[in-house]
Amino acid sequence: MKRSRGFTLIELLVVMGIIAMLLTVAGPRYFTSLEKAKETTLRQSLSVMREALDQYYGDTGRYPDSIEQLVEQRYLRKLPQDPITERSDLWVIVPPPEGDGVWDIKSGAPGQARDGSQYAHW
Repeated sequence: MKRSRGFTLIELLVVMGIIAMLLTVAGPRYFTSLEKAKETTLRQSLSVMREALDQYYGDTGRYPDSIEQLVEQRYLRKLPQDPITERSDLWVIVPPPEGDGVWDIKSGAPGQARDGSQYAHW
């Protein structure tokens, strides 16, 4: 009698069980690291845009009329994308206390960060 070579059902179930256990350990860590990366990217994007606003004000003595003006005058290469909303047109513009323009910029993303703070308050 010739035996065919291959895996038995028990061997396949054991391998699938091991893979499932590894995924239950690695899965939550992966998604937590994705959230952390998005939050870090958002903080960095806000920092870069605020620095460009300060440089514009230092050069011209006034704040820009829009954030697109920072791109047009080469203070930014392009308007960054909000990693939480995955859009670049949902930034919230904060005007200066005395007049028009862009004094500060905040995220338009709803929800809370991992530390409990609101994205809109960053």
